[in-house]
Amino acid sequence: MRLDPHDWESVRAQFPLTRRLAHFSAFMLASHPAPVTAAIKEFRDGLDSFPQQFGMGMQDFERSDHVRKALAGYIGAKAEEIALTDSATMAIGVVYGGLGLRPGDEIVTTEHEFYSTHESLRLRAQATGAVVKTVKLYDDPARARSGELVAKLRAAVTSRTRVMAVTWVHSSTGLKLPVKEVADALAQVNAERDEKDRILLCVDGVHGFAAEDVKMKDLGCDFFMTSTHKWLFGPRGTGFIWGSPAAWARFQPVVPSFSMPAFVGWLSGRSPKGAPGELATLGGYHTFEHRWALAKAVEFHQSIGLDRIAARVRSQVDQLKAGLAGMKHVRLVTPLSADLSAGILCCSVDGLKPEAVVRKLGEQAVSAAETPYRESFVRFGPSIVTNPEEVDRAIRAMASLG
Repeated sequence: MRLDPHDWESVRAQFPLTRRLAHFSAFMLASHPAPVTAAIKEFRDGLDSFPQQFGMGMQDFERSDHVRKALAGYIGAKAEEIALTDSATMAIGVVYGGLGLRPGDEIVTTEHEFYSTHESLRLRAQATGAVVKTVKLYDDPARARSGELVAKLRAAVTSRTRVMAVTWVHSSTGLKLPVKEVADALAQVNAERDEKDRILLCVDGVHGFAAEDVKMKDLGCDFFMTSTHKWLFGPRGTGFIWGSPAAWARFQPVVPSFSMPAFVGWLSGRSPKGAPGELATLGGYHTFEHRWALAKAVEFHQSIGLDRIAARVRSQVDQLKAGLAGMKHVRLVTPLSADLSAGILCCSVDGLKPEAVVRKLGEQAVSAAETPYRESFVRFGPSIVTNPEEVDRAIRAMASLG
């Protein structure tokens, strides 16, 4: 079906996802919409049939720059501020692995981060002598309050704090951190500091990116790391880092880039000089057909409208919350407030483990998931591949478990 971006059924028809299920976990290993699949196939066929036409990979200079420009337009930034990665984990590892830290410098993070952040920070602290301070933001996420979240992070800051590592939307609970308010609180601290001692706010943005209509200026962070194969439904194995110029100035690449500035520096015997995003992009050969097709995913979303997508996600999440809130056997874990939640809704069912709930939902043609944390919950993620009728199906299925 030819895409009509104003028709949600036409949007859904771009995905080969089976119609047998309502896909409330499609954002994890995202299905590729038709324009992305076509672009991947075109590049793959070309690489397979006549690889020399891509100049031993040299065309990556131009094609990756095209992808950076597409992402820059999407997030309201500059292309030179963006480094391309293969995943959010790679992005997180690159950022924390490249930050200049000294023994005794403090990194403030939270108990609620995913493995990738905790492990990247542990490795960086081990290598540099920096200290990781972990904050518990809430006991019950459903009762969290914006001011309290910000206050707990602010209270953890000392004169030795150099980095704050947080997640925008927690995949464990669905709570959305008020990142802009955190940034504003840190700005007051940083106003009294020298540039080299300024606290960098680094954000894992995986589950807010492409589910929320937000630009980088709206968040106010210094580094933003995400994959693009989740809510953007971009090619699997793609992601990026955005950093402000001041943040990139505090960063030292740890893996050589395959970029023109890097090669020119090498051939001339000098340190490379160029855009920080290019120099921070890890070198080597990648799945070029996926990376180069990423621009098509951005174009697909933009044709539908970022505001319309965010509203579509929001309306379905609100519908699901309203349906589950009245069930005595269901406990909502995600805050009801739109200010503290995005596209993920987490909950538990009395007397049933999350994996049992997910199995029983599957028997009723509803695909959900359990969260991969010490305390696990049932997780739903309405998106552009679900619709209000399928949300109602999910509500009925959950009601049947009582």
